[in-house]
Amino acid sequence: MDLGSFYIALAVQDLKVSRAFYEKLGFTVFDGKEEQNWLMLRNGETKLGLFQGMFEKNMLTFHPSDVTAIQESLKNADVELAQEVNDSSEQVYISLVDPDGNPILMDQM
Repeated sequence: MDLGSFYIALAVQDLKVSRAFYEKLGFTVFDGKEEQNWLMLRNGETKLGLFQGMFEKNMLTFHPSDVTAIQESLKNADVELAQEVNDSSEQVYISLVDPDGNPILMDQM
């Protein structure tokens, strides 16, 4: 199962403060919209998402090329999915929670 690219999505209190902090660690913005309260940062191969007011907990995020195939594979393995969205016009994603309560998002871009 190819999960594609990976990043940690951080639920931050203040996007500007968090951006300034991670820029001091060598991260630079490569995507996002500050006016929409989200930014994607990169430091080498490491990616980090900063999201203000969009979700409650930090989450693991994967960008596979075929979310639907992974969705079927997980269902066949009796993995419970928390959310499934397949709006063929734009959004395709699934979410699940690991045994320790950590949220995982898999979305197709």
